[in-house]
Amino acid sequence: MTGVAAEVARRRLMLAVALVAHTLVLADSTIMNIAVDVLADPVRGIGAGTGELAWAVSAYPLVFAASTLTGGALADRFGASRTLVPGLLLLGAASVAAALAAGGVVLIAARALMGAGGGLIAPATLTLVAAGLPAERRTRAVALWSSAAGVAVAVGPVLGGVLLAWFSWPAVFLVNVPVVLVLLLCAAFLPALPVPGNVRPLDLPGAALSALGLAALVGGIVQCGREVTAAALLFLVLGVGLLVAFVVHQLRARHPAFDVRLLLHHGFGGGVLGLLLSFAGLAGQLFYCAFFLQGVLRLSPGEAGFVMFAAAVGIVTGNRVCSAAVQRFGLRPTVLTGLVAASSTYAAYLFFDAHTPIAVVVVLLFVQGFGTGLAFAPLTSGLISGLPPDRVGAGAGLASVSRPLGSTIGVAVLGAVLTLSYRTAIEPSLTGLPAADADQARGSAEGARALPDLTVAADSAYLHAMHVTAAWATAVSLAGCVVVAVGLRRIGRRWS
Repeated sequence: MTGVAAEVARRRLMLAVALVAHTLVLADSTIMNIAVDVLADPVRGIGAGTGELAWAVSAYPLVFAASTLTGGALADRFGASRTLVPGLLLLGAASVAAALAAGGVVLIAARALMGAGGGLIAPATLTLVAAGLPAERRTRAVALWSSAAGVAVAVGPVLGGVLLAWFSWPAVFLVNVPVVLVLLLCAAFLPALPVPGNVRPLDLPGAALSALGLAALVGGIVQCGREVTAAALLFLVLGVGLLVAFVVHQLRARHPAFDVRLLLHHGFGGGVLGLLLSFAGLAGQLFYCAFFLQGVLRLSPGEAGFVMFAAAVGIVTGNRVCSAAVQRFGLRPTVLTGLVAASSTYAAYLFFDAHTPIAVVVVLLFVQGFGTGLAFAPLTSGLISGLPPDRVGAGAGLASVSRPLGSTIGVAVLGAVLTLSYRTAIEPSLTGLPAADADQARGSAEGARALPDLTVAADSAYLHAMHVTAAWATAVSLAGCVVVAVGLRRIGRRWS
């Protein structure tokens, strides 16, 4: 093999490893969504309550978001390959632990460790994409990296549904293991990338403040979904206080891990905040959609997965046309069209009931995916393509953190709304029941359906809760549209 051919092969390997690893860690953020109904079942799963499941779903993106910033700094300091391999090892080991979990607490802890591994992997993948290609091809590669993120979010529930159709719920986590092994084998052949000479030192206090602040904030939100108590409100106040301290620390630090000043320039902050709010709406919608398809419409996990595959098809379609759309209409109109289209599908859930045709759900999921694919790739590429080489790792952390953080906030907030609304609606039907049965019914609609004569009441209560939550999801997503519209005024209209 000639020198030129060998170099081309190495670049292709770097791009392939980056895209597969990036898709893996982001699919892990949604693959569990299709399994929540099974995990809530006392017989088929582990009998987890809605609050525990919200924590299990949120633990991964929460820790992912907190560790991504540190992962970006580590990628800058030691090189992408040296952070990718430990991240893959941690993700694989934690996936096995999640598959062996016998209760909600162990599952939550394992999901958190999976998120830590993903936080090391994600910035390394963008570093591989950006550093492994010449400048004239870098923007397209970054767009492909961004597109993989959108596909992964939709493919996760589809893959989960297929696995649950053939295997028990641990397969949802064990599927990571062979992919991790293949990536580790390929990583052994990756070339060593040069480390920038002016690498900033690690900001361990900043990492600790951000992780603790996010954990306290999300913990308070999830607990408020169960019951509004003084302890839950204290966690909320503590989380906000720690995050404020984190911002102050970053402004004063000589070498901040999260340069908050970047959020004030060239529309970057508006774009990142818009992505965060949009992913909050998307993740929250996927969370309650899985319960609706399996619980109310009585679809099997496999059938629900194939229904949600429409979103993946929409994302792929949107990705294929987004470049031409931006070239013809400009960045801002294309992105806003996609975001508004996706947001409108969340509002449609306000009219869903037990008799909603599956075809309607499929069409709406396709439109949702199309809007997502049309918007997220060009928006993300526009935000990060101008980063200097020595900030690619940390910049990857900034670009990546909006997704897991938005997903965490979306599942936590909308999950809390769902839980509170369901408990309020189911309460009148619990009169006269034994205390243990009443507590089981309050925990989740799946628990209520397992009790005699509560199936109809559980479906009605869940539909009410879903309608309330869908209204909130629509509002959050539309707020993201407004923020992006303002932010994109300061970003160039053309995307190349």
